[in-house]
Amino acid sequence: MKLFYHPDQERHAPETFLLRGRPAPSPEGPVRAELLTRGLAEAGLSLTSPGDSGSDGERLRERLARIHAPRYLAFLETIHARWMALPEAAEIVAPNVHPCGGGHHYPRHPVGQAGWHLHDMACPITADSFAGILASAATAQAAAEAVVGGEHAAYALCRPPGHHAGPERAGGFCFLNNAALAATVLREGLDRVAILDVDLHHGNGTQDIFYADGAVWTGSVHADPADFYPFFWGGADETGEGAGQGANVNLPLPVGSDGAAFLAALDTLLERLDAFAPQAVVVALGLDAHKADPLAGLGLETEDFAAVGRRLAALNRPTVLVQEGGYPTEHLSHNLAAFMGGFQGA
Repeated sequence: MKLFYHPDQERHAPETFLLRGRPAPSPEGPVRAELLTRGLAEAGLSLTSPGDSGSDGERLRERLARIHAPRYLAFLETIHARWMALPEAAEIVAPNVHPCGGGHHYPRHPVGQAGWHLHDMACPITADSFAGILASAATAQAAAEAVVGGEHAAYALCRPPGHHAGPERAGGFCFLNNAALAATVLREGLDRVAILDVDLHHGNGTQDIFYADGAVWTGSVHADPADFYPFFWGGADETGEGAGQGANVNLPLPVGSDGAAFLAALDTLLERLDAFAPQAVVVALGLDAHKADPLAGLGLETEDFAAVGRRLAALNRPTVLVQEGGYPTEHLSHNLAAFMGGFQGA
């Protein structure tokens, strides 16, 4: 299995985000990559760089334009410079107004655009953020291209993560949807691809991107959004629309559910995935369902991630593993090592 990480991801390093109304240290920073790399080493694995994220920039940007709105991509690339030109602006882009209920027109002003595109206060943008965000996407692209090239499985250590990023919305630390990008690469040569999300949180951005697309099946097991982020998406009644009707499956779990409940739901989800008969699978690999995660909402133990890995390996389909959540604790490295051990049959 090939494993990828672009070091330019370190350039996105916001120090704080807003948590329950208070500035708090951001758990989504470069230390995550350090801990995840340590977990891979524990499993006997090592990372390689996909190369300069600008070396294949035209292809990457063309693929991103299939899943994200052009004005959103332009916003991510230009907003910090335009923000800094405002009188008395802070050094990070953070909105103070949102079009709750839906806006009637797209604003020209940077403050309005920030409110339009940044869904919550967990997506601060600094001067170097876009380079790090693009490097994360390039990492996912490299893993997907490795599978297209014949690898049975490949892993992308992506941070910032991506599954909350919709067609023109950032949220939950996510800016570009890496799992959707990987599926887009696979779809260039395949008729049916599945995205399986095992993160603590529902992948609302991924759902939005493919909700009417019957060629990409999306499934997620996660903490119930009635009581947990992202709150407004992820219910069991969200099943797709149009050509995508029936190709979106959500299995929300009560907050605090343990590993046995998670694995039982995952088994059900895998049955639904198998019925779709995808030719390849993208796994949105969250490790934040662990009981000690800083954003804890479920109660998995480290050994439960080994069981998740074994179940996904048993699909026996070409697989792109895209890192999503999982935040700094003494357990994070071991959680990834356990998953990789289970996935590789160790």
